[in-house]
Amino acid sequence: MIPTKYQTLKINSTTKNLRLIERLIDDVCEVYNVNEDVYGNMLIAVTEAVNNAIHHGNQDDPDKYVRIGFESDEEVLVFSIIDEGKGFDPTSLPDPTDPANLDKVSGRGVFLMSNLADSIKFEDNGRKVLLGFRG
Repeated sequence: MIPTKYQTLKINSTTKNLRLIERLIDDVCEVYNVNEDVYGNMLIAVTEAVNNAIHHGNQDDPDKYVRIGFESDEEVLVFSIIDEGKGFDPTSLPDPTDPANLDKVSGRGVFLMSNLADSIKFEDNGRKVLLGFRG
């Protein structure tokens, strides 16, 4: 059983480690009896956050780590994703729904996360993202 507060994973910045995130989310959802809709949102949003940490934060440097934490209270499941990059200003990102940005192949990750999670918060100059889900 997953304890209430629990630092889960520290992974190298390689995309092959994304499968570990899927396994973690499967375990969390099983323990906390998360419904299928929330499971899907959680899987996509947390995987996107880790993928962003690997590619944008740590610049695909396998010597840098991404730390994925998990915390729960009676109402909210919160994942924290922390990279070792330089950070960024999440308020300065271009709007992916703007017609000028619709054909771009990237730039939708934060938009996607904020629409799938019940809460999103950036800390430490954008190096840490907290994603909250109501089960």
